[in-house]
Amino acid sequence: MSIFFHEQLYRTNAVMTKLKNYSINICGAGALGANIAENLARSGFDKLTVIDCDRIEERNLSTQPYYRSDVGAFKAKILANNLYRAIGTKVDAKTKELTPANTTQLLKDSQLIVDAFDNSVARQAVKDYAEQLSIPCLHAGLSADYAEVIWNDVYRVPSKINDDICDYPLARNLVMLTVAVTCEAIVSFISTSEQRNFSITQKDLTVQSLFL
Repeated sequence: MSIFFHEQLYRTNAVMTKLKNYSINICGAGALGANIAENLARSGFDKLTVIDCDRIEERNLSTQPYYRSDVGAFKAKILANNLYRAIGTKVDAKTKELTPANTTQLLKDSQLIVDAFDNSVARQAVKDYAEQLSIPCLHAGLSADYAEVIWNDVYRVPSKINDDICDYPLARNLVMLTVAVTCEAIVSFISTSEQRNFSITQKDLTVQSLFL
């Protein structure tokens, strides 16, 4: 029986074949990026690349799929190791900082890019690269009790003002809700070519389609 037995019953064989062969580059292996990568891998995606130069800190453990024994190691490497051990999916882990100078090197061969970075410089570099090469790109971000999942053509990079703030409010439930919406938006796009944008709010548990 396939690891993805239940997903296959829900999605159909044709859709699962598309997901398996669709290459996705996930930018960031933090709260959003790491959980998105895990969710996609456990949903049948087999061609995943994760880019993140950060190392795991203890404060990451409540919202990111790492263990205390992983503290100090590269997020991308540990994520790739964990997913291979769990389901046999080989994730390409790149432990480099993405900059405007190396986007071509790090993002080449992607059919879709997912931006889950936490700084505006890297987000802008991803947006510009995807725009120049007409690569589908989905941006996921959150702040306090609000989150957005927005495709590249209508996405606006946020201000740099909060880029260096380490102590910020973040609820795991909002993270996981945003991850679910992001992954479903990706599957929907691959299945139907429709690019759907969403906003998510934690306090009233609302997911709304955005018509931008």
